[in-house]
Amino acid sequence: MNLAGIERDWIIEKIEFAKLHGERARSAGANGRLGVHGKNCEVSLVRITIDGKTAYGASHITTEQAKSLIGKNVRDFFDDSGKILEPYRTCLEYPLLDWLGRRWNQPVYEIVNETRHFSQSGLAVPCYDTSLYFDDLHLSNDKDAVALIQEEAKQGYAKGHRHFKIKVGRGGMHMPLMEGTRRDIAIVEGVREIAGPEGKLMIDANNAYNLNLTKEVLTALSDVGLYWIEEMFHEDDQLYRNLKSWLKERNQHVLIADGEGYASPRLIDWAIQGNVDVLQYDIIHPGFTHWLELGARLDEHALLTAPHCYGNTYGIYATGHLSASIKGFQFVEWDDIAIEGMDASAYSVKEGMFYVPRKAGFGLDFDDDRFTYQVSQGGWQTAQ
Repeated sequence: MNLAGIERDWIIEKIEFAKLHGERARSAGANGRLGVHGKNCEVSLVRITIDGKTAYGASHITTEQAKSLIGKNVRDFFDDSGKILEPYRTCLEYPLLDWLGRRWNQPVYEIVNETRHFSQSGLAVPCYDTSLYFDDLHLSNDKDAVALIQEEAKQGYAKGHRHFKIKVGRGGMHMPLMEGTRRDIAIVEGVREIAGPEGKLMIDANNAYNLNLTKEVLTALSDVGLYWIEEMFHEDDQLYRNLKSWLKERNQHVLIADGEGYASPRLIDWAIQGNVDVLQYDIIHPGFTHWLELGARLDEHALLTAPHCYGNTYGIYATGHLSASIKGFQFVEWDDIAIEGMDASAYSVKEGMFYVPRKAGFGLDFDDDRFTYQVSQGGWQTAQ
């Protein structure tokens, strides 16, 4: 980022915090370690005012942090290379980047990547439908369960998706082990029918499998053509090494993805050693700037990137902007959520691609009046 464009009289005048609420297009069921996720969603947002102009961004800032930032010069949030300094990342980086984009009339992806030439039409990046949860647990018959998840996949296909991530691990908690595993396999095979031969399929066990069970499932699905397996068991370098060797012996080309939730601090090292292929830390925390740095490091080792953002719809759009700066970027994780007061209509999904507009900031519009009301209904504000 060119710091010369940041004027010295730009200071933080007001910070307002509130939550906006919305719903998924369809209720999300259980996964390998949690119960029903449901339809209701919320986004924690900050509206920041600088030089009389406002912008919005995801944030978990506290009132104490906000008070300490009022009156601070915008230039002081950045290091000499133009990256947001560590203490301000999770509390203010998204509204700051959105504000600069609005002020300069540039999309964030263009601000953080000044060396790449971008089309006037914006970006197109692969995405996947992440909504195929355990919505079938009430069904006793595997055939009926497959038909239900196939119908959900058809809904995603009709909305432009061609790639799907499927939750597996029913036998870890919600069903008897072998019955649940059998159903996992049948459902993945059923979704392949909907996605067709070109669609990429990923499975995510939320750590509900172990190494041997993972091998059993991969053997059963060897003809399905999985693109990656995700969180099959808790991160362990010895188990990853074993699995990698086993896959190589079988000549089964499936990537290993991990990094969501409470990931091991050694995970990046294990990936660099060749035991993990795709890193998935969350896009909101540790955040956008962290991902710019991490993505560059992963690119040096030809590793792949697919940030997690399930449940936080702001993260979907932020991830689209991040994609422009990482060579090994794989997918935007698409969770179909509509948030009242947040207009994302400039974005679209078509034929498995996520289209990021060439629009100022993060390309999202907000209902100022609704946000102001939400501030008064449980939010807060601090100003000069």
